[in-house]
Amino acid sequence: MSKKDNGAAVILAYLNEKNRPYSAQDVFCNLQKQHGLGKTAVVKAMELLALEGKIKEKAYGKQKIYFADQSQFQDVKEADLKAIDCHISELSAELQSLTQSCRQLDAELKELSSSLTTEEMVSEIKELKAECSGYTARLEKIKSATNHVTPKEKEKVYKERDVYVKEWKKRKRLASDMINAILEGYPKSKKEFLDEVGVETDEDCKVVVPST
Repeated sequence: MSKKDNGAAVILAYLNEKNRPYSAQDVFCNLQKQHGLGKTAVVKAMELLALEGKIKEKAYGKQKIYFADQSQFQDVKEADLKAIDCHISELSAELQSLTQSCRQLDAELKELSSSLTTEEMVSEIKELKAECSGYTARLEKIKSATNHVTPKEKEKVYKERDVYVKEWKKRKRLASDMINAILEGYPKSKKEFLDEVGVETDEDCKVVVPST
């Protein structure tokens, strides 16, 4: 059988199997990958099959549609069609149910995949117990220490800190006012003045005045 005849046979078998209307472009797209048929060959083969009466052709404007010769198929009774429709509905419902089940199983699989294995859980529990033991030992050491700071001593320290911070802010403000007053008649920049007199600012030392 020649390549041309073989292509026509493939197309004829395809149309009879699918038993639905196709354009030449549709048949070309569906068969080219598997059978290596060119578009021109497909068009000519379908026109020839239609001319020989092996398939049927319908023209819609410039578009031509081809389909299998229905006379070769047995007549289907109305009851059979209803039975087929009923079977299709049942299969569609089953497909929907299976699809939903697959989604649920996929979600469960992802959840299980992200969970720890038994070995990993045992290892993590062991690490947490060791960490708890370390905290417990540290707590006992703190409780048994004799150099605890009393609430009164703690309050005294915080009050002294507040006094020192307030004094720090006060002196910084006074120094800033004095420097600004000098700079009004100083011919150079503030940075040059501070370098010349040897003043280091909080910013130079990278310190920040604490809040009270």
